[in-house]
Formats: sequence, structure tokens, C-alpha cells
Amino acid sequence: MSDLLNIYIQALDSANSGIIITDNTQRDNPIIYCNKAFEKITGYSHDQIIGHNCRFLQAQDRSQDERFLIKSCIEQGKDCRVEIRNYKKNGKLFWNELYISPVKNEKGEITNFIGVQNDITDRKKSEHELREEKSSIEKKILERTKELVESEAFLSSIIQTVRESLLVLDTNYIVLSANNHFLNSFKVSKEETVGKLLFELGNHQWNIETLKELLTKILPTNNPVIDYEVEHVFPHIGKKVMLLNAYRIEFEGQYKDRILIAIEDITEKKETDRRKDDFLSIASHELKTPLTTIKGLIQILQRMVPPDSSDKFENTLDKVAMYVDRLNDLISDLLDTSKIQSGNIELHKEEFDIDSAIAETIDNLSLAAPNHTITLNGKTGVAIMGDELQISQVLNNLISNAIKYSPGSDKVDVYISKVGNFVKVSVRDYGMGISAQDKSKIFERFFRVRDIQKKFPGLGIGLYISHEIIANHNGTLWVESEIGEGSTFSFTLPILNK
Repeated sequence: MSDLLNIYIQALDSANSGIIITDNTQRDNPIIYCNKAFEKITGYSHDQIIGHNCRFLQAQDRSQDERFLIKSCIEQGKDCRVEIRNYKKNGKLFWNELYISPVKNEKGEITNFIGVQNDITDRKKSEHELREEKSSIEKKILERTKELVESEAFLSSIIQTVRESLLVLDTNYIVLSANNHFLNSFKVSKEETVGKLLFELGNHQWNIETLKELLTKILPTNNPVIDYEVEHVFPHIGKKVMLLNAYRIEFEGQYKDRILIAIEDITEKKETDRRKDDFLSIASHELKTPLTTIKGLIQILQRMVPPDSSDKFENTLDKVAMYVDRLNDLISDLLDTSKIQSGNIELHKEEFDIDSAIAETIDNLSLAAPNHTITLNGKTGVAIMGDELQISQVLNNLISNAIKYSPGSDKVDVYISKVGNFVKVSVRDYGMGISAQDKSKIFERFFRVRDIQKKFPGLGIGLYISHEIIANHNGTLWVESEIGEGSTFSFTLPILNK
């Protein structure tokens, strides 16, 4: 039977169509299997797909009628065929021809759904071009736009106006144009640059292996290179840290195929960030020592409270202890942030029972927040290889945030389930929700939503630390949220294979 199963899996992985299987018995119908073609079509890796609901491929494009048709068919257990707009990991739109079919057990209950998808972007593009040709007005606009794009003067004016180093190359990586910002930044002349092979510029100082790999391996696949960091020592200007963006642009006519490279010099920014990190690390360490002493002295005072002392005296002492603990937690978070930035965060990986760890963390938080009901749903019965203390720290942070940012609600739901070879943990609150714009930055260091900054104290490092901890455990952390409808933070962790 196992040999036959392996054959089936090999057959699915060799298929040209993207294939997924979801578990309808679990909350939110998560993906538990995907084949290689699905990874290739979407740009996501297997680990980034497992545990998600299929709707994550629509990103913020959620008003499509096809989404409601899919939802209706799943609820009714019917077959479904739709053509829907999806988005790759890099944000690029692709049209998906999707077939969905339910799988039933002996009792007639739907246990799974099978989804088969094909990228029909080229077909949609052809249909669109055909419609364009039928419209004379749109055709004139296209012709005018084409003339404008093909104008060398127009292209040159754009390149010279942008306050960033820009290069235009042909398909053989010969420099066709370089703006003044590039020439001034890298101390070269136009004669030394235009008409030369990029990798031979400045006596081969641009013969950078990572840059060559980007241009020769990634760009030919029509995938853009976005915010790729390159560090290089140039003979005349010294060490530079650059942020590269490269695009392969296809035109008709004279400028048939071009490569546009934008280069941002972030050397000073990197150095400034390094100094900030050094200061953060030193300051946190220096604050930790006296604070530990203060905490110890307060504990001594609490044990030496005179029998005839007033309630106000004891309450004041307790408040001082509470605020010292808060300050201690804040400094600990700053130290964790510093360790993450320097790559010195330590993982003490051991085998542990994830169900017990989750339950224990929730029990402790329930005692600390008696006015809120924290409900645990599900169990996995599996073990994890990781740092139990750090995973508990992540869950503690997510639940604490759920309580903190839901002032009008007194409940938090925690879900744990097994999805494929991963454990999925979700924390759902019923609070204010997060906008689409803020969701893209929510895990950045020191980022805080503007409205939240005014109402709630904090530095915005808890989610950053949590994201890095989960990443160091080979898992993923993400959020699904709508303004006014609360948020659900979820993370996956690989199951220990014995």
C-alpha cells in the first residue's frame, strides 16, 4: 500500500497542474498537501503554503464574485469551476482556472476538498488584447503610449530626473544609458560607462558574483529582482551596501528588450542602524543590572512590611514591584531584539509536547487576566523539536496582544491542529482589527499602527521578536484581519519526525 501511495504522490508531483488538498474537518479548511506545480505557479514554498486557507492567494483582492461562489460550493459540498484573480508571492497577478471537488468518506461526510489549478494568464492576456483591438479609441491611446515609450528623449528624461542610480542595459548586459546620479555616486564618466559591458565597468569592479547571478539567472525568467542587498568593496570609493531592483522590460519596435536596474546606496543607513543596535544592546545591558538590584530590594521590603503598616503603604509597594516587573520585561524584549539583530539569539532545542506547552501557557495567562476567557480548542498529540520557552513566549505575546487591543471584548480563542507535517496554532481576538496597509508592516521592528500608538503604550517589538523566533524554528507567522472584525494570528511549526 505504501508503494502505491508513493506512486500516487510522484504522479501528483509530476503533474503540470497545481494540486492541493484541504482538510474540511478542521477549522477554516486548511491546506494539508500541495504538489510541486502549485509551488511553482504561486511562488510560495511548501512550508509557506501548509496551514493556510486557499483565500490567501487572493491577497487584498477580496471583492471578486468568484470568492463567494467558491464559498457557497464548499458549504454545499458541490463541485466548482471558476476563473479567479490570484497573486504570486512577489505580488504579481495571475489568472487561475480552478476546479474544486469534495471528497467524502463511507458515511457520505465531506472530509477533504481537492483543488486543481492552471495558470491561464496568457489566455486571459490574449482575450484582453483581442478586445483592445476592437476598440479604435483604446487603440489610438495604445499607439500614442507606444510612441511615447519608444521616444529616446522621453526615456532619457525619466532616467535623469530620478534621484537614484539608474542603468539601462540591453539583453547582453551592455550599458545603454546611465543617469547622472550613477556617474556621480560611483565616480565614473559617461564615456567609461555607456556602451560597455556592465561586468567590465571600472576595470571589472562591477564583476560582482551576486549581481551576475541575479541578472543571468533570475531576470530571464521574467521575475523582477526586488530590494536585493549587495555589499561590495569598490577600489576608489570603498565599501558600499546597495539595494538593487531590476526589471526586464519588453517593448515593441526599436526598444524591444531592456533591463532597468535601480541602485540605492544604503551604506550610511546600515551604519546608522548598526550604531543604533549597538546603543540598544549596551543601554539594555546597563539598565538590567541596577534594575535587578532594585527588584531584589523591593522583594526584601515586601517581606519586611511591619504588621501595623497601612493598606496604602502595602498597595504602593506592590505597585512599585509591578512597574519594576514591567520595566524588566521591556528591557528583556530590547535585549532579545538586540540579539536577533546581531544574530546571537540562542535556541535551546529539545523535544517537548506542544499540546502541554500551549495549555500551560494559557493557564498562566488566565490567572494573570481573570477578567478574560481564554479558550483552547483542539489538540495534536505530537512532539516538537524546539525551544519550549521561546514558543511559550510567542504564544504569551500573541494572547497578551489579543487582550490588550480588544478593550471591548472579554474573550480570546486559541486553536491548535495538525496540518500535514506541521502544527498550526491560531490566536483569534474580537478587537479593532488591522488595516491591509498595516498588515504588511506589522512584523517590522518598532512598527506600531498609528491609531494604536495614541491609545496603547508599547515599543512595537513583540511581534517582531515572535516572527523571528518562529522563523528560527523553520515555521511561519502571519495575520488575517479586517478592520472592526478582529484579528487572527497564526503560526506553524514542523512536527518532530521520529
